[in-house]
Amino acid sequence: MFLFLELHEKLIQYTTRIQIRRIAEAFLLAADAHETQVRSSGEPYITHPLAVSGVLADIHMDSETIMAALLHDVVEDTDYTLEQVSKKFGPVVAQLVDGVSKLTQMHFESKAHAQAENFRKMMLAMSRDIRVIIIKLADRLHNMRTLGSLRPDKRQRIAQETLDIYLPLAHRLGMNAFKAEFESLCFQALHPMRYRVLQKCVNNATGNRRKLMEKIQETLAERLAQEGVSANHIHGREKRLYSIYRKMQYRHLPFSEIMDVYGFRVIAKDERECYRLLGAVHGIFKPVPGRFKDYIAIPKANGYQSLHTTLFGPHGVPIEVQIRTREMDQIAEQGIAAHWLYKSEGYVSDTEVRTREWLTRLLDMQKRGSDSLEFIEDVKIDLFPDEVYVFTPKGDIMALPRGATALDFAYTVHTDVGNHCVSIKVNRRQVSLNQTLSSGQTVEVITDKAAAPDPGWLSIVISGKAKSAIRQYFKEGRQEQAMELGKKLLQYSLSEFDLSWDKLPAIAKTVLLSNIDLSSEKKLFEQIGQGERSGTLVAHQVLELTDKSGQKPKQQVPLTISGAEGVNMQFAHCCYPIPGDALQGVLQKGQGVEVHDAYCSVLKAMLPNLPAEVLVPLTWANTVKDLFRVKLDIDTENHPGILAAIAQVIAQDEANIEEISGSGNVRTMGHISVVLAVIDRGQLARIIRHIRQQRYVIHVTRVKNSTHSGRSHYHA
Repeated sequence: MFLFLELHEKLIQYTTRIQIRRIAEAFLLAADAHETQVRSSGEPYITHPLAVSGVLADIHMDSETIMAALLHDVVEDTDYTLEQVSKKFGPVVAQLVDGVSKLTQMHFESKAHAQAENFRKMMLAMSRDIRVIIIKLADRLHNMRTLGSLRPDKRQRIAQETLDIYLPLAHRLGMNAFKAEFESLCFQALHPMRYRVLQKCVNNATGNRRKLMEKIQETLAERLAQEGVSANHIHGREKRLYSIYRKMQYRHLPFSEIMDVYGFRVIAKDERECYRLLGAVHGIFKPVPGRFKDYIAIPKANGYQSLHTTLFGPHGVPIEVQIRTREMDQIAEQGIAAHWLYKSEGYVSDTEVRTREWLTRLLDMQKRGSDSLEFIEDVKIDLFPDEVYVFTPKGDIMALPRGATALDFAYTVHTDVGNHCVSIKVNRRQVSLNQTLSSGQTVEVITDKAAAPDPGWLSIVISGKAKSAIRQYFKEGRQEQAMELGKKLLQYSLSEFDLSWDKLPAIAKTVLLSNIDLSSEKKLFEQIGQGERSGTLVAHQVLELTDKSGQKPKQQVPLTISGAEGVNMQFAHCCYPIPGDALQGVLQKGQGVEVHDAYCSVLKAMLPNLPAEVLVPLTWANTVKDLFRVKLDIDTENHPGILAAIAQVIAQDEANIEEISGSGNVRTMGHISVVLAVIDRGQLARIIRHIRQQRYVIHVTRVKNSTHSGRSHYHA
């Protein structure tokens, strides 16, 4: 138990004897479970969970959190089960342990997928209980403190992961003390030489700075004493190495310019005194215009509050002053951890409210997508450290990532507002959807219920919520299209045996779905429409469940298509079929039906290796209202203006040019390839005829990898 003594000394400062006894029981179980295990450094493994608990005790976390920290590796690394933990220490502690534990029993495609899914599990557990991530941050902090015993490549990997994920998480939760230590440890692990050089430079510069720092602090103390502020409430702020490094790297500033800035923090009694002291410091040194920020009136997204001002100090040196209350200072260092459980019952801090709002957005993003890699990327975007603050027309403040666009704002208001957005006004003036927003602007969204997202919007928005909402909209659209096509394909296959899905007995449908291990007919239609299951094979399975199993198939009528079936009906780029061409469909797994010209040479080459059930005879509907891509190769004399002349002809025939390129010998011939969007073969014939009539055109060919001479080319 001697290992427990240091933790015990921390716990007696703020917990009860009963709570300490329960924590000691958790320690004994963890020590027993990890008895034979050692860390990479050779130390007993129990030293790690004990150190993690010590980190949490330093910030006065509650007893359940401390117990979970002691047990956080027991379920993952030993024979103890979650049920045993729950029985001995209660369901809350077990839930915290489960949230921190990795998904060790699942198989993943790659290490990246495993890492992403573990992160996703942790974030969802965090949404149920924020203490999960506080334990995980403490766990990661101790791992970073003890990186020295690991191989250099493993040190680099862990440090980079910390920099990408855990450092922004600490910042997002307002836990500045954790964030600052993460920065220093990551910098040291990733760039050890730069760290040592910069550390030496800072040490050398400290002596030169000390006298001026003391002089400025004395001046501030003398003036603020008149306002009733004690000198021990004024602190000089030392610059952190990582902060210096980042400013040198991204602002392209020399070390001397960064070290010329002197920082101080003043602790006030209450919010009103913060503003009074601001006026006092402005009376000592002149403020720098445009360098004042009021984070008390408008807190940062993580709940941070303070007044920031920059002053012209002695000899013109810049002085940065932060003014805040004691509670604001505590929140700035500990963030959400400063507000957990030990506050009075019913108290809900602004930081906790903001954190809950963020967690709600995370849950919303998770519900929209199933891809863990996509989810983690969206969360990374949402962890941007800098924010802009804009106003709704009613005066409500909304925080967005720096660089957010007007469309990001629409999705921040509500997903439906974003999906139905048609235009946006900033400060009463209409702007484009990709307009980047700045703090202080008032933004208004104009919507229309008939409007819908555009795929190009994904390149406009930068916030995780907006990206996941747009992806989900199109995912749902694809699912609906797949279900519609799948039912049509199944009905088509059933019609071969005079059967209809809608007229099948309910018991036959239930037995079929049970036999193929599906929960609903919608899932069956979706799988058929996406090419993951053959409609023909399902039709034969249905036949086995009916009294028509001995019936011979009849002559099938081709499936009618209009070209507007959506992404699950794709037109092959090898032959570019258009209305009027004979068709053949091929069911492609995960993609739906690929539509070919019936005489396509690529299709002919595939046919010997294709099972009959993936072939879908197709025909055009009588009315087709859509545009179809077709490719033309044009040989010309190399004459100035010929490309423009051909483009003009195509435009006059009311066709759209989607791609165009040219090449050829400078002295003799030229070659032009153009991809058009046309309505049907009639329009294409007119275009080819009019191109052929151009003076310098030699030859026009419709590009089709086909073998049927009557259908392969149009010749000029």
